[in-house]
Amino acid sequence: MAKLAFLGLGVMGFPMAGHLQGAGHDVCVYNRTAAKAEKWAQDHGGRTAPTPREAAQGADFVMACVGNDDDLRSVCLGEDGAFAGMQDNAVFVDHTTVSAMVTQELYEAARARDLHFVDAPISGGQAGAENGQLSIMCGGDQTAYDAAEPIMNTYAKLCRRIGETGAGQMTKMCNQIAIAGLVQGLSEALHFAEKAGLDGRAVVEVISQGAAGSWQMSNRYETMLDDHFEHGFAVDWMRKDLGICLNTANENGASLPVTALVDQYYKDVQKMGGGRWDTSSLFKRLRKLG
Repeated sequence: MAKLAFLGLGVMGFPMAGHLQGAGHDVCVYNRTAAKAEKWAQDHGGRTAPTPREAAQGADFVMACVGNDDDLRSVCLGEDGAFAGMQDNAVFVDHTTVSAMVTQELYEAARARDLHFVDAPISGGQAGAENGQLSIMCGGDQTAYDAAEPIMNTYAKLCRRIGETGAGQMTKMCNQIAIAGLVQGLSEALHFAEKAGLDGRAVVEVISQGAAGSWQMSNRYETMLDDHFEHGFAVDWMRKDLGICLNTANENGASLPVTALVDQYYKDVQKMGGGRWDTSSLFKRLRKLG
């Protein structure tokens, strides 16, 4: 079994690190709020460290799942960053959704220290993390990926290398672009059903078995109809991700009109006080509009 560090114990990282400890690995965790790390150790029996550098010392693999580009830089770089504590040829695996720019920056910084870096953003939400059923899309050198894949499979239902550094992040952008359109489409369908005086549950029971079916429909329609939006990925984080998508599209020339529109709809949800609601709250916006 491997000696591991896990940096970032949010709704995704907390259970992911738990799966690693439960699989018999020696896991040391770091979290910006130390109390969260102590709670994790109480629940799972691993170790804690006060800085990313100390968590990473002696580790074969360092996994991270933090908030954004700046958060990732802060746990990787500097005197107390993980890179300063990692041993030669150790592998850093980043599960955060960040820009391809910071991924390339940190890949180069890792190489300069004789370290390996794999970008490995995740999809599957909190339930996927808790059940060990995440989809992991990876970029980086083949040898680094091959070394890290068995570790990631501890909490994955699918783990695949898409290409070189940044390919994982670019694939995650595709994922978020697709989700944005799907959730808006589902919201409009349910809103239309309500306005037409139809039973939304009966409608979904029928259309979900045909071409309209999707994960979002199967897993979110009931909570949407019940006006419950405390499940899964928050609107604030989705807007962060869509911002990355739109900025990258400006650079590579991709046309994302639907994504840009849905991003503005999520901005409306934030104005409604729903920044921490889950992404299916686009339906609540439509209900408010009448």
